[in-house]
Amino acid sequence: MPNNRISLVTGPARSGKSEWAENLAETSGQAVIYIATSTLDPADMDWQQRVQLHRDRRPDHWQLQEVPIAVPAAILAATAQDCLLIDSLGTWLANLLDQDDATWQSTVQALIESLRQTPATVILVSEETGWGVVPAYPIGRLFRDRLGYLTRQVGTVAGAVYLVVAGYAVDVKALGKRV
Repeated sequence: MPNNRISLVTGPARSGKSEWAENLAETSGQAVIYIATSTLDPADMDWQQRVQLHRDRRPDHWQLQEVPIAVPAAILAATAQDCLLIDSLGTWLANLLDQDDATWQSTVQALIESLRQTPATVILVSEETGWGVVPAYPIGRLFRDRLGYLTRQVGTVAGAVYLVVAGYAVDVKALGKRV
């Protein structure tokens, strides 16, 4: 059953999905807790610049939690007064990509159960990776397939599913039909 406190924001790279999610969080009227799923590699300057862009956009009064693995626990720890902005599911998945299929299924189920149980508002950001060519390497195909499955599962519990393309957001759940 969809939960109107849960929103999924998805789209391609540089589409504006994080900015849309930030707008949803800011206008929620709740205390915002930004859940960053990435880890910083001091040798990766490009990634550091991307993270800094996100940091620069966030209001100072938002709380930051760096949660590369334990996202379901962070969701369950939130209260009804909180708005969690989780950015991003793709990065979270990358941190867990070494899990075997059975463990991954349990991890996804734990995330979905935490979304069903939390009293908080939760906005999840996810990348769209499956619209291009089939990745040439097994790890790329595994990432793409798992992310597609993950966003589909989150979409089933979310009250709104926004697709952000070229800087415009559309609630595809409101306009579309479930497959």
